Amino acid sequence: MNLLICARCGARTDVPVVDPDGPVVCCADCGHRQPFLRLPVYCVTGPSGTGKSTVARLLAPWLADRYVLLEQDVLWLAGLRDPADDHRLFRSAWLRMIAMIHQSGRPAVLCGTVAPPEFEPLPERALFSEIRYLSLVCDPDVLAERLRNRPAWRQWDEPRIAEMLEYAAWIDENAERLSPPLSLLDTTTAPVESTAAAVYTWITGEDRPPARPV
Repeated sequence: MNLLICARCGARTDVPVVDPDGPVVCCADCGHRQPFLRLPVYCVTGPSGTGKSTVARLLAPWLADRYVLLEQDVLWLAGLRDPADDHRLFRSAWLRMIAMIHQSGRPAVLCGTVAPPEFEPLPERALFSEIRYLSLVCDPDVLAERLRNRPAWRQWDEPRIAEMLEYAAWIDENAERLSPPLSLLDTTTAPVESTAAAVYTWITGEDRPPARPV
């Protein structure tokens, strides 16, 4: 269900008007009030090389019956690459997609590199009760080595690695000052299973994930 198209008159908007007490989306053309599920989004973020994709694979069997787990890069298409506008089209596309997924009754966990300043100002942010952010982080020397060891098709040359290290330093410096703040989880020496279990606890509030099938 596309919440940006009125179910009564078919009018389309890029700026949804949301009454959070409903919650309902209000059509500016005909006044129709469409009830919808306004759920939270859980963003597992951080610089490339900190372990997001690996953790996501381990989370999937633990979360599949209650959450929808998504990999951000799957929508990184030519038509959505708009760096002049801080990739706004790409970010908006994700929020619109997640809002539709939420109407199935399960909140989304989005794994990818994103920070609050890239989601919070967007008009689609009104479609969610909250967006929570957990950033995986790593020692810069270890992070650089992980990126150098990636397959050649991923094109991690030294200038690109330096750019990612700058982004990692920005996260470390600004995490607590962002709105909402970024929670941090260090993956430098932690076994990946432990990291995945910690992310599971952050998402669900439960002490530990269920046992994996033998």
